[in-house]
Amino acid sequence: MQKELLQVRLNTKVKKEAGKVLSSLGMDLSTGVRIFLNQVVLKKGIPFKILTENGFTNEQEDEMLREIAEVKRLYDSGERKGFDTIEELHEELLK
Repeated sequence: MQKELLQVRLNTKVKKEAGKVLSSLGMDLSTGVRIFLNQVVLKKGIPFKILTENGFTNEQEDEMLREIAEVKRLYDSGERKGFDTIEELHEELLK
């Protein structure tokens, strides 16, 4: 099997932290990168969900933003109303 060299530039902190994690698993960075790339080939894509800093996928965040915009539109148009207290909300729900 022919082998090739891959050079990657990355943040020093990321390299150090990833190295610690992989070392605790008994492997070095090169092995971790090879495992990742082999999984990319096997899965024909990224082998895990890519999440935002909030812990959601981009699609989930886009959907939440659409829902927020729709609720705001309904509120601004008067089709939905807000409540100042939980008691007011509770009374409305019991109607």
